[in-house]
Amino acid sequence: MTTPYLHRRLPALEDTVPFRRLGHAPTPVRELTGTGRGDLWCKDESRYGSGGWGGNKVRKLEWMLPELRRRGTRTVLTVGATGTNWGLALALYGRELGIDTAIALIDQPEDEHVREQLRRLRRSGATLHFTRSKPLTIAAAPWLFLRHARGLRLPSYLPAGGSAPIGVLGYVEAGLELAAQVAAGELPEPRRIVTAAGSGGTAAGLALGCALAGLRSEVLAVVANDTLPLATADLTRLADRTAAVLRRRGATVDLPPLRLTSTRAHLGRGYGHPTPGAAAAARVAEAAGLHLDPVYAAKAFAAALSTDPDGPVLFLNTYGPRG
Repeated sequence: MTTPYLHRRLPALEDTVPFRRLGHAPTPVRELTGTGRGDLWCKDESRYGSGGWGGNKVRKLEWMLPELRRRGTRTVLTVGATGTNWGLALALYGRELGIDTAIALIDQPEDEHVREQLRRLRRSGATLHFTRSKPLTIAAAPWLFLRHARGLRLPSYLPAGGSAPIGVLGYVEAGLELAAQVAAGELPEPRRIVTAAGSGGTAAGLALGCALAGLRSEVLAVVANDTLPLATADLTRLADRTAAVLRRRGATVDLPPLRLTSTRAHLGRGYGHPTPGAAAAARVAEAAGLHLDPVYAAKAFAAALSTDPDGPVLFLNTYGPRG
């Protein structure tokens, strides 16, 4: 499938919102057995992408990188923690399109997962700046922009996690893709879709995509990051901003109220800090054939195991480790 579902549903966007396929769609859905709860399904994004890295960030880059190319961008500056999936995906896929990446890295609790991520980042070709904390990163921002300027042209800034409205389109697309899988009988319409929220774009895009497709599924965003505003109202505003971009680019978008809720119940002490519930959920997931990262996906899976809606639950596995 080469033409994105978004362009099929809103053809006015074909000339105004560029797209480049970076993975194989649709990603698979299956029922999870042996988890202790019934009617639990998974849409597995972990292998979405090509080359050295996959996962949910690649969906966002399918829309962000062509937009950057359209603007003539040669260098991007972004931020993330030392175990950033986003920064790694941006560096790897941006390099394929001739776009250089600089990343300001903020400390997070260190374990083998984070150390391995940092090793991958060092091999990615990105320029890494260890700014350590959010206040120090903000203070260093003017120098970082000047350091990576090309002549009089400053680098383009991309927010943490790629959760700008253009990046959110990646999960609008995934929501439309899911609706097509429901229509094809591959899974029942979920009563609730559970996903991790690190910067909010995945959950906001899913809710918007489901609304566009006519699905009645509620998206539950499981907050895994205490450094960004990720309340329900914040995620709803991000979805609304994305819908506004579609309208400005020429599409007619009429939406019912979004079914979107966030919860901090599985956050624990904060970003990157393990929780007993997430560790237990990761063990259950392994038995069901899923390998989950402890920062995001395991906390979301703990929520999926404990949620109790009247109907099927879909867990969106966003984690994408490769060699």
